[in-house]
Amino acid sequence: METFLYQAFVYLVAAVVMVPIAKRLGLGSVLGYLIAGMVIGPILGIVGAETQDLQHYAEFGVVMMLFLIGLEMEPRALWGMRHRLLGLGGLQIALTTLLITVAALAMGLYWSVALAVGLTFSLSSTAIVMQTLGEKGLTRTDGGRATFSVLLTQDIAVIPMLALIPLLAAPEMMGGGGQAALSDIIFTAGDGGAGGGTGEEVVEEAASMLDGQPGWIVTLVVLGSVGVIVGGGHFLTRPMFSFLALAKLPEIFTAAALLLVIGIALLMIVVGLSPALGTFLAGVVLANSEYRHELEADIEPFKGLLLGLFFITVGAGMNFELFAQQAFLVVGLTLGLMALKAGVLFGLARLFRIRGSAGWLFTLSLAQAGEFGFVLLSFTTQNAVIPGDLGLTLSMIVTLSMLLTPALFIAHDRLSAIGSADEPVEDDEIDEVGPVIIAGLGRFGQVVNRMLLANGHKTVVLDHHNELISDLRRFGVRAFFGDPSRPELLMAAGIRDARVIVIAVDDRDASVKMVDYVTREHPHVHVVARAYDREHVYRLYAAGARDIVRETFDSSVRAGRYAMLAMGHHPFEAERAARMYVKQDRSDLADLARLWDPELSMFENEAYADKAREINQRLNESMMGLRRSLHVKAERSWTPPPVGDVFADDDGDNDGGDNDGGGDADAGTAAAPADPAQAGD
Repeated sequence: METFLYQAFVYLVAAVVMVPIAKRLGLGSVLGYLIAGMVIGPILGIVGAETQDLQHYAEFGVVMMLFLIGLEMEPRALWGMRHRLLGLGGLQIALTTLLITVAALAMGLYWSVALAVGLTFSLSSTAIVMQTLGEKGLTRTDGGRATFSVLLTQDIAVIPMLALIPLLAAPEMMGGGGQAALSDIIFTAGDGGAGGGTGEEVVEEAASMLDGQPGWIVTLVVLGSVGVIVGGGHFLTRPMFSFLALAKLPEIFTAAALLLVIGIALLMIVVGLSPALGTFLAGVVLANSEYRHELEADIEPFKGLLLGLFFITVGAGMNFELFAQQAFLVVGLTLGLMALKAGVLFGLARLFRIRGSAGWLFTLSLAQAGEFGFVLLSFTTQNAVIPGDLGLTLSMIVTLSMLLTPALFIAHDRLSAIGSADEPVEDDEIDEVGPVIIAGLGRFGQVVNRMLLANGHKTVVLDHHNELISDLRRFGVRAFFGDPSRPELLMAAGIRDARVIVIAVDDRDASVKMVDYVTREHPHVHVVARAYDREHVYRLYAAGARDIVRETFDSSVRAGRYAMLAMGHHPFEAERAARMYVKQDRSDLADLARLWDPELSMFENEAYADKAREINQRLNESMMGLRRSLHVKAERSWTPPPVGDVFADDDGDNDGGDNDGGGDADAGTAAAPADPAQAGD
């Protein structure tokens, strides 16, 4: 008991100290765990050979990771990404595996060992790359999406790789029948599995029942097991979790989630398949379940701790003496591996037209080996595919390449800065559509976007300020780079099927141009346009817009109402005065619209200026008359009506009022019917 507590204390202290430091330095959590293992293992010598036994249990975190990956992959979403998954991702794995295998054969390795090495090094670090992309706000760029597609393909490809590796085992290296390493995850005892336990004996007996059976029986059993996972996940888990939810005990739900993962892993081991394959399939089946997020929340902590423990054991098992002896070999092979992978990725970037900064991001971010490389190396050595000493050398190559990953992103930043001065930034590839398109992501567009998203409406946001999009992506705002005034970009954003477009771009001429294009070519799309001032209102109306929003009008009226309250006016007076002002302003706008001349500025148009002075005088008289009337008629005990009634006019036309814009200069909206007089807010 004391030994267990001591080991747990050492590993937890190492993780708690090193991982936050590594993340602060931009190295990522995976490298933090690896460094923590190196510190307590080969550097300080606090832990020793027991890490190999502990690694068997920690590998179950891989099974949980693949279950969670499956939960994230809705079948419909996977089908929508099929071209990039099979094309970009599939070619990356195939070409990289082929070239590395050929290189390994040239170095004298046996073909099965060379293929295992090629498969292992074809993978990249999902944990490091996705975390770094998220921190830099690059996930939604074209390069970020291409990178994610390849990483997703690699994560899926791990499943068949785990199933293939035992078939590559060399008979002369198989000392004990080639028992799959992942079975040890669940059953290996603390003494390394010697003697086994009752649970292991039961599973081995069940597995041995299939050994002497005809191939068709084994095939039926395997297919039946997969059918049980798919059918059970679809039909049985919902009533089971519904029943457990009635108990309102979170720990029981957590226990059920663990039971599901462990049970599927057991079933896969019995029929001779990879536990990771079974849990991945179960995750995909449950991806559309209403309990998906609860399952993620319950499994995630266990997955994170076990994976962290796995990486610590990998770091603790590093042989620094061997590295010192093979330093030039390890460094040379690491740099050669990264150069080879970068070459393949660069060629694919050109083939799939991923250019500029996006191409460099795609090329450099995936050039390292990945955390699944440790999993496959452990699996291959325990299944007698790769000799143990070679496995240690390959593990050092994987670790060193991951340690160099931050340098790759620094190189990307430098190359992007150089390239941005020479060539324009390319538009993002828009792979989403929605019923609402928002053109412009300034303060005005952001408020509209947040309001629509909060009420369940999917939006496609476009803006031509690349730095703004990059900054907002850090806060989780999803947007695409490009000039929304270009018809081809609007077509890519789905203007044909959209219902509403909100035009909130900074350029006045561009907004008028967009209104003209949309109302002419896509008359079914409802246009809501932001106007800077009255003159802009007239231009937008002439172009075909009917819902026109002056960006400062509502917020200014609201500020005036607050000022009246501060001066001692009764809330009823202030509210009535605000409504009266809005209604009068809209009426006067029609008179001014008839006198507006696009060839003259408003200050040069004498007729317009005279009418404006007349309107201002009439407005002052009207408001003063209202003030005197309110002194006589206002009921001092008046209290504000419910929120839903505040914006209703006396005559029921619902055309005015203080549409609470929140105080920003860009806030506030109101409808503008077919008369430009109504297009003033």
